[in-house]
Formats: sequence, structure tokens, C-alpha cells
Amino acid sequence: MTSVGVIAHSSKTLGGGLGALRTLLSEHGITDPLWREVPRTKFVPKMVAELVHEGVELLFVWGGDGSVQRCIDTVGKAPITLAILPAGTSNLFARNLGIPIDLEEAVRIGLSGRRRRLDVGAVNGERFGTMAGTGFDAVMIRDADADLKDRLGRFGYVVAGIRGVGRDAVQARVEVDGMDWFKGPATCVLVGNMGDVLGGISAFPDARPDDGRLDVGIITADSVLDWARTLGRTLVGHPATSPFIETTTATRIDVRLKKKLPYELDGGARPAVKRLRFRVHPAAITVCVPEDEQGH
Repeated sequence: MTSVGVIAHSSKTLGGGLGALRTLLSEHGITDPLWREVPRTKFVPKMVAELVHEGVELLFVWGGDGSVQRCIDTVGKAPITLAILPAGTSNLFARNLGIPIDLEEAVRIGLSGRRRRLDVGAVNGERFGTMAGTGFDAVMIRDADADLKDRLGRFGYVVAGIRGVGRDAVQARVEVDGMDWFKGPATCVLVGNMGDVLGGISAFPDARPDDGRLDVGIITADSVLDWARTLGRTLVGHPATSPFIETTTATRIDVRLKKKLPYELDGGARPAVKRLRFRVHPAAITVCVPEDEQGH
């Protein structure tokens, strides 16, 4: 019988709450899952490491993208299947895979959905599932602190983003797969493993999380008007047509910045650095997805 575990961010909510999750699992014959609750995402790695050590094979992840990212980073090569219960603010990883914000359906997918092998990205040695980057997006995520997100939900990111428009560009040099690709002022460097990023915007419409490659975009917009034009193209699904965006795909991306900037991965802020090393890890994790999920 499959060993089932649960890692839950206790302050996140979905459906009838964690009590309802216990009831649903019990109805499916899982009466005593290995259970860990954490008050903050920073405690997820330790708890997941314990569950890996205890031999969990199917791990339900209750939380948002931060919790999912910590799990992806921690499980490593362990033979664990992840079942996502999207209880966070944005749940981009789940949304990209068609996992609904519905507790009963998410549990059903975890127990009987299709198992899919997915790539993950890594930046400076830390793995992510959806996206990572520096510049505008990282500053926006950093400035959308927990209080702002708690009060405004996903709109909190929009408020923080409006505050950040107009920040000066930073000189950047980007190599892809060992070749020079970009050199000049940039306001955002974004690397995606999936297509839909912050706020559900499709930054990389052709991205697939199982093609063994990462999508990379450079944004050079630095005025309110430039950003309005750029976001307008992006919102209608054609970001690459913007004169302020350059895109490509690669397995290795190396970014050097003239000055230190914060970076983010899957919505989690990280300290400022001058260099970012991105790598793709093909078919690195197994995730439960809906039977009709198309994989973008």
C-alpha cells in the first residue's frame, strides 16, 4: 500500500480546511497519513526531509507556490509523487497544470489522477517549478509583503507592481548555453519553466514543463508608457511582439548584473546578488495532474 504524507502550511485555507482534508482522506481509506504542519514556508524543508526519510511515496502539499517550491527543492531525487492542494495566494504551479482550487477535486486528482514527469529549473542551486527572475518582478514580490498579500490577495502584487514601474534599468549581460545573447540595460530578467507567471499572465505562451528547456525573457521597458505597451501585448498573449521584450529558450542561462538586485523564485523573495546561474533539470519530479491536462 502506498505510504501517504501531508505537508500543510497551517495558515493557508482551502475548502473546509485541514479537518476536511483529514475526512476526505479517511473516506478513501487513508486514516493515518504521515502529517506535518508548519506556520511558515521556511519550515517546509525540514518537515519534507523527515517525510522522505520515513518513506512517503505520495505527498499532499497544502499551501501556495512558496510551499510547493520548497517541496520541489527538498525532495531531490527521492521517488515521491507530489499532489498539490492549492491553498495559497496565487497557486501558479497548480493553475498551469489545471489543478482546480477545489479541495475534493484536488484530493481526487492526487489519489487517482495522471502521474506526469516534469522538468524543474534551478537558480543558484535552488530548484523552482514555475518561474524565477530578477529586476521588476523580484522587487514587486519583495514589496508585496505578507500583510499586503493577506489584505489584498493577488491584487497585492498589482499594487506593489504599480509602485515599481519606472525603476531604472540595470546593465546586464546574459549568456544562453554558453553563448552571448544579450548585453545592455534591462528592467527584468525572467526565466520560466511554465507559461503562465505572476497574475496568470502568459509570459511564455509556448513553454512546456517537460521539453527539457527553460524559456527566458529580457524586458527593457523603463517608463510608464513603455510598461503599459509591454503589458498590453502580454495580456493579449503576444509578449514576444513587444519591442521591449526579447525571448529565447535554453538549458543554461547565466546572468551578470552591474549592481546587486534581489531575485525571486516561484514568488519567494531572495537576497540581492550580481550573478544568477539558471539550469534545467529534465524530468526531475512527478506530479499528479488531471486526466485531461494538456501540459502547458
